[in-house]
Amino acid sequence: MPTYEYSCAKCGAVFDHFQSIKAPKLTKCILKGCNGKVTRLIGTGAGVLFKGGGFYETDYRSESYKKGEKKAEDAVKKAKENKSDSKKADSKSESKKKSDSKKNDKPKKATKKE
Repeated sequence: MPTYEYSCAKCGAVFDHFQSIKAPKLTKCILKGCNGKVTRLIGTGAGVLFKGGGFYETDYRSESYKKGEKKAEDAVKKAKENKSDSKKADSKSESKKKSDSKKNDKPKKATKKE
């Protein structure tokens, strides 16, 4: 239930009144002995503060959504593993090519002819 702020035209008092949304507006001042006409003031409202767990949009995801998200994460992991495996294989083949080329680049020893 909200708290409304009222201002009295007769005594000038400004007061808060806690009442239901469905309840009719106050028309007379609630201070003793005044009974002046009151008007409801436009308030800034109150900030809403949610305490406890369960207020994040990800807290109530459906099971099918969670399964799909898990599959997507697994696919990304596999792709990264395959990429790193292919890099290792490429580096091994490159090092093998380099070692083969080094063997071929060595000058041959001259043999003695008699």
